Amino acid sequence: MPWDPIRLNSGYYIPGIAFGTWTLGNGQATIDQVDQALETGFNHIDTAQSYRNEFETGTALHESGLSRSDVFVTTKFSGTNGLDIATSIQNSLSNLGVDYVDLYLIHHPRLAIPDIPTAWAQMEKVREAGLAKSIGVSNFDAKDLAVLLASAKVKPAVNQILLHPYVYHRQRPVLEYAAANGIVIEAYSTLIPITKMPGGPLDQPLNEIATKLGATTDQVLFAWVKAKGAVVVTTSSKKLRLEGYLAAGDIVLSAEDVAAIDAAGELGENRMSMEQKWIGAALLGVGVLAGLCRYLDVL
Repeated sequence: MPWDPIRLNSGYYIPGIAFGTWTLGNGQATIDQVDQALETGFNHIDTAQSYRNEFETGTALHESGLSRSDVFVTTKFSGTNGLDIATSIQNSLSNLGVDYVDLYLIHHPRLAIPDIPTAWAQMEKVREAGLAKSIGVSNFDAKDLAVLLASAKVKPAVNQILLHPYVYHRQRPVLEYAAANGIVIEAYSTLIPITKMPGGPLDQPLNEIATKLGATTDQVLFAWVKAKGAVVVTTSSKKLRLEGYLAAGDIVLSAEDVAAIDAAGELGENRMSMEQKWIGAALLGVGVLAGLCRYLDVL
């Protein structure tokens, strides 16, 4: 199952797929799910301060019996409880029960307090202290990255963003900016087109490609992310699905397959944009009508 590791600009390598804990909550069920992911073969676990399950993640890591170097651990500074980066990383390491994380991210540009350059300088100190082997960001757009790079001594190794075919064209500027500056993209919520938005333009090409390759549509979407050079961050409580996600590393899409998915994604994105404009216009119309009625004392 060749989810080949990707070299980061820090010199380290990141596994091509990660098990994410965003939606897991906390408690024993979370420990069990991280345990299951590790047993299934995932060697990259992605968590964050705001997920409030770093402790559970650390418990599962300890119970797995795996050596620290066998698992790539990512967590994020989420500004939880108003704590600064220096304090937050120490708390995260304590919760996880590790001496360092492989990757530490600023969860969102609005959490870069008081500003992006100042926050990034603090992240660089985390790396210098050996508390994180690599540092990066999440949910940054191209303009945010430009502000960061203008004063950075160390480039962010990754930018973790929402990425699926229905937002691909919208995300193109940040994808291209990251590529030009040696920043690896991590993709979350890649399965939204089939889990939350079925019935759209992607259905046909995904089903056709899946049938042709003897795969499932979720595997095709992950193969599409891989074709874009990005890392997949995903989750599931079902072992069979996790096995399928790992097996997706064997799938290689043709240039024609990728182009068909891109085109259907753009079509769906344009439709969604038009629907949003119509909804916005309708709501505006209702507001104007209500205001006019109040003015005329009709209501």
